[in-house]
Amino acid sequence: MNSHFIVFEGPDASGTTRQSEFLAERMQKEGYDVILTSEPTDGPIGSEIRSFLNADTMPPPDALQLLFTADRAQHVKECIEPALQSGKVVISDRYALSTFLYGKVLGLDEQWLKDINRTFPVPDLTLITLPPFEICKERLAKREKTDSFETLEFQKKVYEEYQKHTDPTTIVVDTSAEKDVVAEEAWQAVRKHFGPISRESIATL
Repeated sequence: MNSHFIVFEGPDASGTTRQSEFLAERMQKEGYDVILTSEPTDGPIGSEIRSFLNADTMPPPDALQLLFTADRAQHVKECIEPALQSGKVVISDRYALSTFLYGKVLGLDEQWLKDINRTFPVPDLTLITLPPFEICKERLAKREKTDSFETLEFQKKVYEEYQKHTDPTTIVVDTSAEKDVVAEEAWQAVRKHFGPISRESIATL
């Protein structure tokens, strides 16, 4: 069974974590050997990133994105590449596109953001979870604790960047419906697109 690299992306509270879990469970039931992972990771750099996000002050935007990239480099080396090389399906809750789009909203240079991510494996398929913004807004309001990226003004700009993002290997999934309905839509999208997709045919970010 061929390896595949699938990434869930989207603004905060759009459902990336829940839907990545649902897809991993469904694919395991279908007989795929699946690794479910996420970024920031639980490693030392990822843990440091989370502490910054939950603190009152953060590093400058470029320093923060370099931390995300360093965490990704370790993630790729220790988890993603070994799993793909052994024929597994890797499903990641967030990856390089988050760095690129969040970095753009933070005012960083687009080419620089592309360059610091250029050497990483490119996903076979990216599913962007994108309900109406009001749904994200309602979900964020219910959270007991939010991080530094979860202000409404910032998230509105992030949402608009995800809306504008287009790519032949990107599928947008409206996650405003019941979670099992959305999960089925995501699974059907994966079934439809798996065959013709290969990492070798995908353009770089």
